[in-house]
Amino acid sequence: MIGPKRLTVAGAGAILLTVVAPARAEPLRVMSLDQCGDQYALALAPHAHLALSPRADDPDSWMREAAAGRQRIRPTLEAAVGFRPDVVLRYWGGDARMLARLEAGGARIVTIEDATDFDGVRANIRAAALKLDAVPRGEALIEQMDRRLRETALVPSKPRSALYLTAGGFTAGRGTLVDAVFRAAGLANLAGPGFAPVSVERIALFPPARFVLGFFDQVRGDWRGPGRHPVVRAAAKGRVTASLPAASLTCPAWFAAEAAAMLRAGG
Repeated sequence: MIGPKRLTVAGAGAILLTVVAPARAEPLRVMSLDQCGDQYALALAPHAHLALSPRADDPDSWMREAAAGRQRIRPTLEAAVGFRPDVVLRYWGGDARMLARLEAGGARIVTIEDATDFDGVRANIRAAALKLDAVPRGEALIEQMDRRLRETALVPSKPRSALYLTAGGFTAGRGTLVDAVFRAAGLANLAGPGFAPVSVERIALFPPARFVLGFFDQVRGDWRGPGRHPVVRAAAKGRVTASLPAASLTCPAWFAAEAAAMLRAGG
């Protein structure tokens, strides 16, 4: 039988535990200002309180299935201030006034850089993971990407070259992530440096042996672009190595490795 003194001590202990027990931490509040930010938010902070951009579940969003049921808000200053984010993710979204206001309010701003190779993608993942308090998850994502690149490199392939062409009539060469995807797939890129328009006339006169198409799966936009010109379609017939989905190309992120795998498999 517990005596009166022991009851008093036990009661005091219960009260003490109640007082010193830490309150449960609230989930991190993470806001994305554009579709690329959505990808990083969903991959690195799935358990956070997320406010995604209106384009989070568009067909050209790699993580569109993970975005289902998530809160979506317009990336305006008023909406951002009302949401009170701890971390803000962006690629191109948000103006200087909005970013300055959010930073002054204590938000950590993560700007996803326009990576031109896979080292740049790794740097993007690590920068975002650090500010999201998700370093282990970021390293796991990098390992997933690197494993995919290693697997891609093991697939037998003959030396070959191709011209990258978007539905809007542009190509991408040295100094772009598309070129890094080509190299990871063991494919020589026929384009010159950077991004440049493709001449329909040049394709008609000197058609490349192979094409790699990008963004041709998008229903909206560029449906009358030079890449869809009848002359270009005729030149590309039977010469398409791969048609890369827009979702794999819209953001400098880990799924560029999936584009490389698709490209390697296509040849």
